[in-house]
Amino acid sequence: MADGMAFSLRRRLVGQLLVLAAVLALVLSLAVRIGAERASEATLDAVLGAAAQGLAEEMRAEEGGVVIDMQPATFSMLAAMGEERIFYRVDVGEVTVTGYGDLPLPGMLPSALAPVFYTVPFRDAEIRVAAVARSLRVDGRASPVLVLLGQTREGQGAIASRLGLQAAGLGLAVFLAAIPLALLVARSLTRPIDRLAEAVGRRGPRDLRPVRHPAPRELVPFVTALNSFIGRLRGTLSQTETFIAEAAHHIRTPLAVMRNEAELALRQSTEESTRARLRGLIRSADDAARSAGQLLDHATVLYRADQADWAKLDLAAMTRAVATRLAPAAEMKDMDLALDIPAVLTCEGDAVLIEAALRNIIDNAIKYSPPDSVVEVSALATDRMAVVAVADRGRGLGQAEPARLLHRFRRGDNVGDVTGSGLGLTIVEQAAGAMGGTFRLRAREGGGTCAEFCLPLV
Repeated sequence: MADGMAFSLRRRLVGQLLVLAAVLALVLSLAVRIGAERASEATLDAVLGAAAQGLAEEMRAEEGGVVIDMQPATFSMLAAMGEERIFYRVDVGEVTVTGYGDLPLPGMLPSALAPVFYTVPFRDAEIRVAAVARSLRVDGRASPVLVLLGQTREGQGAIASRLGLQAAGLGLAVFLAAIPLALLVARSLTRPIDRLAEAVGRRGPRDLRPVRHPAPRELVPFVTALNSFIGRLRGTLSQTETFIAEAAHHIRTPLAVMRNEAELALRQSTEESTRARLRGLIRSADDAARSAGQLLDHATVLYRADQADWAKLDLAAMTRAVATRLAPAAEMKDMDLALDIPAVLTCEGDAVLIEAALRNIIDNAIKYSPPDSVVEVSALATDRMAVVAVADRGRGLGQAEPARLLHRFRRGDNVGDVTGSGLGLTIVEQAAGAMGGTFRLRAREGGGTCAEFCLPLV
């Protein structure tokens, strides 16, 4: 994914969790504040109502009027709520007998001793009033009595402010506690993705089995799509390998047939000009076969570099087999292949890549060496590496740097008259690198070249 489109699922999840935590903390602080204010108001109303009921119960009728015995305990309950102003009013019948006559009456009169509470503005303040009703016999008849007891709530406002600050502090604490929890939850939720990625990353280059790693249900569609892709990739790689094999067959076989027909015609022809043309045709067929073989070898190396089938192999036996197959080409130039190879030399690698590398090293030595010379092929174990060295007395490296000759289609400045594709040494270098080995090329004292193909020992 492009950098501009990339995003972190874990960061997005943490952000969403923190937003949710902030909303919950805000709701919690508001709920605590509202609940505390309501509880405080209910408590103050209960005290105010009890005081009003106490005041009403202390009233009694006597000859000539009503006696109100205001006990200190009644007002001490209100004084305990803070330095508040207290107002009262007592009406007998519809006449105010004591207190503040302008104290507003409730909208709905109370019944019996159950108080009615209401809030009204009075004397430049908001007061909370409790109204209590009772009945007294005055002068032989029942008279209704209404007791109003009011109190300012400045202390309640201070309490509400303090509770609001405490609620805000609680909300902030909840939010701060949610930060590490959100990180922990996000890490826990994304851990299955990390484990799945780790399980896929541990696979080797040829491991194209379907993914069977346990995954949450939310990742099942992704795993299904990944397995579908692996299946298509496995089919494509199989088709590629089949194509390379078929291409090698369909290219090499017609060239071999053409060469055989040209050799047969050469034996049957007596005209020197025709024979010269046939010999040129045979050389061209050989060059075409060699170039086609190198192109196919290069394609095989590129394909198998990431799909190498690692195994323990006897490098000594493989070197002898390749040298034996190329011995007729050396004999045609009156050359000798001198082998100095131990009985067994075990390494780890891919048989196809090793064979392609050995074939190109030895073929290069034969192609660029003069007749009646010797190509020395040796193998040994040294410094934890299995080394196959091919030394010749050919044209050498000329003025070219060894590293330059390992690039594709690069050839030395002293081999222009010899047909070649410039891929042989590239194939060897890429094959060695794919298997964790190295390829070295150096000039020999006295002329010629020494190529060393190295692979890790088992």
